[in-house]
Amino acid sequence: MKGAGYHMEDYRIKMGMRLKKKRKMLNLTQEQMAEKLNVSIKHYGGAERGRAGLSMENLIEICGILGTDLNYLILGEREEKDYIPEKLKELYFSCPEEKRPVFLELMEVALKL
Repeated sequence: MKGAGYHMEDYRIKMGMRLKKKRKMLNLTQEQMAEKLNVSIKHYGGAERGRAGLSMENLIEICGILGTDLNYLILGEREEKDYIPEKLKELYFSCPEEKRPVFLELMEVALKL
């Protein structure tokens, strides 16, 4: 990983900061995130502050909600294969699920212009 002096708490704090940043970019509240993850708001808030851990299932779900990947959440690094521009991901995942197919159709139409 990052080095012998790097502690798990450091990872949690930095991951929490990334969670908060991505959540705010999508105009989601802690309460909304907690509800989507089926955890208490206290637990989710603790995760954003680096004081509570999250299950692998929650982390995967968060990636879908926030339109990011585990590599970014945990380590703060982007994978090179991540070819979808970040803004498009943010827009897509900020759409209600039932409107996402329409969003994709609009993108396909835009490509034909």
